[in-house]
Amino acid sequence: MKRRSLLLGLSGLTLLAACGGGDSQKFRGYSGPPITQIQVFKRKRKMYLISDKKVVKTYKIALGGNPIGKKQFEGDGRTPEGLYFIDRQNPNSAYHLSLGISYPNATDRAFAESQGRKPGGDIFIHGRAGKDRGRGRDWTAGCIAVKDNEIEEIYPMIAIGTPIFIFP
Repeated sequence: MKRRSLLLGLSGLTLLAACGGGDSQKFRGYSGPPITQIQVFKRKRKMYLISDKKVVKTYKIALGGNPIGKKQFEGDGRTPEGLYFIDRQNPNSAYHLSLGISYPNATDRAFAESQGRKPGGDIFIHGRAGKDRGRGRDWTAGCIAVKDNEIEEIYPMIAIGTPIFIFP
């Protein structure tokens, strides 16, 4: 009887491990210097992770489908410009993993409202999750995209509250 219970218990653990193994590889650890800011240069299609004044890592990026100019309205396909903050982490993103950017801020909302429009939202740094490959250089709806293996690296490096400067 004890042997049967032991076998059932081990079988259950094996099944649980098999079910949970799919996403475990996308979560990595990070033991380097704290990232104190992110800088994005839209024209160069580059994102820099910075600790104090030292660039720790550089990534090539894709932007919104209409990358010239700053995001102003919902559906304009543009990536914001200015100072924002990382305000959330999404481990269940449709684009593998994602880090939320605090767009729109009060100024963005006020401008859009003054024009009788909505500012839009849900702007993230995210991966691809196998989507949108081959759709051109800039394919997001206003987000900043990197490769899936890169967002796996970036995700644990960035704390909520980290400033992100997005330049033209």
